[in-house]
Amino acid sequence: MSSVPIAMPTEGEPTTFAKLLHLMFLSTFWGMQIWVTFISGLIMNSNLTRHTLGLIQSRLFPYYFQLGSACAFFNLTIFAIHHPSELLNEEETFQIIIFFICVTVAGLNAQWFGKITSDIMADMHLIEKSCGLGQDIGLSTNREAYDQLKESNPKYKTFSHQLTLYHNASSLCNLCCIICNGISLYYMAVNLSTL
Repeated sequence: MSSVPIAMPTEGEPTTFAKLLHLMFLSTFWGMQIWVTFISGLIMNSNLTRHTLGLIQSRLFPYYFQLGSACAFFNLTIFAIHHPSELLNEEETFQIIIFFICVTVAGLNAQWFGKITSDIMADMHLIEKSCGLGQDIGLSTNREAYDQLKESNPKYKTFSHQLTLYHNASSLCNLCCIICNGISLYYMAVNLSTL
């Protein structure tokens, strides 16, 4: 029985294990993003009461943001280990910048925007409960009542503006990570043999 020589990785060349880890972290983050953003988020928004949706998001999103941030960090780390800065070509430099952007915005979402959004939403829900609101499905079904609450309660109006600001910032970070991971998946598909 003849033995097939196993090629050892040269310096900078990723091992199969490194490729597997990189693929696992990237696909985990991408899959979570697609599921949370485009599937479960839309289904829950159209089928759950406002307060139930807020409660689920306040419990789910910290894990989603933290796990996504960790996946982005490990992707950057694995890629950087196997692509020393002095040997980077243009394409690899672009890819490492994409990973760095993803780590940064995922970290912002995990440590700041996501947390503040959940805190503001919880404060708003307390005010809404005291006014008998929050059991409607989605905001559009009872928009007038929420608009009246904004006009009659300055604190609620301030929370509403803050929620819009931080929710939009969090959504923008999430979208940026989706784009970065989409680019990274394309890069990985083009360079399957290396990383």
